[in-house]
Amino acid sequence: MRGPFTSLKRLLLASIAFVLGAAVLTYVVDPLQLFRPSRTAFYSDDTRVQNAGLIRSQSFDAVFMGTSLAIHFRQSDIDRALGVRSLKLAMTGSNSRQQAFVLEQAIDRGARRVIWAMDDFIFVDAADIEADPYLSVDLYRGTTKGIASYLFSAAMAKEALFALLRSVPPLQGPLTRAAPFLPVKFALADVDDIYALPRDFDVAREYNAKRTLAAFAYITSPMRSRFLGEGYGYDAMAGHFERDAVGLITRHPDVTFDIYFPPYSVLQFVAMRDASPETLKIVTDLTAVVAQRLTQLPNVRLHDFRAIKAVTHDLDNYGDVIHHSPAVDAMVLQWLASGKHRVDPKQPTASLDELKSQVEAYRVPK
Repeated sequence: MRGPFTSLKRLLLASIAFVLGAAVLTYVVDPLQLFRPSRTAFYSDDTRVQNAGLIRSQSFDAVFMGTSLAIHFRQSDIDRALGVRSLKLAMTGSNSRQQAFVLEQAIDRGARRVIWAMDDFIFVDAADIEADPYLSVDLYRGTTKGIASYLFSAAMAKEALFALLRSVPPLQGPLTRAAPFLPVKFALADVDDIYALPRDFDVAREYNAKRTLAAFAYITSPMRSRFLGEGYGYDAMAGHFERDAVGLITRHPDVTFDIYFPPYSVLQFVAMRDASPETLKIVTDLTAVVAQRLTQLPNVRLHDFRAIKAVTHDLDNYGDVIHHSPAVDAMVLQWLASGKHRVDPKQPTASLDELKSQVEAYRVPK
């Protein structure tokens, strides 16, 4: 009878030792850099997790926030254009609750300027941040629960083991080259490359009028058009704007907020005009209130890039109806630096009124 009990006891002890060993490995290697910066760190495109480590390990005085419309910017380009030491925290598909929470953590760590690409759809209804299944608030806050989830994560132990193997000189070169093709997340050697397009990326193939018009046809088809307004509701979105954006800004009067409305292609609004006019009304009504509210806050500079006809009507600038090319990324940084399209607090809806006129007059190319 003692034989099976002894075997079970040994198995249990071995399992405990293995788990503790994995936790120690994760702590020592620290792939997320939660405990200490690393000179040989690698980075992940899983920005909702990676941002928690970046905020703790990087040196910065400005942060760049947005959704997928802001995800391909490079920190080095932001720094050169705006004269800052930036940290890009953009997260694809993120909502205002997630963005405000992450920005608050970055401000608490020393950010004194926030560059914020404010899409209208970030204000759609979403889970409370404390119950958000996609963002670990405990990891960002460094609570016992958050640290434990990090140290005892099998996925992080795998990343730590790979990083350890990659630090062995004979293996460093081959494993670094192979990392993008292996089932590991921390494969980027340069923080500047996090969710940035490769430098040899074929821009013309991915961003052109043919793709943009195809995307327009897809989202306005009778079977898809109902999704144009999915999640849109004026009262809820206005409330989320007040809570997440205005609340964050007013809590930090010593931080400068450069907020901009991204330059969607005109087809984004035309799609709403033709297939979901009630959604277009929600968007224009909401952004009118946003513009009026933000321009009254002393630490906000609001920029509206939606009615720059030379850009937004040139469909070769887009890969679909909203996502613009790296060439437009560079323009956005130039506009922010020059203040050329800054919204006048005395005429907060002037650019919106121009956009409405353009959308009403626009005719879709055959």
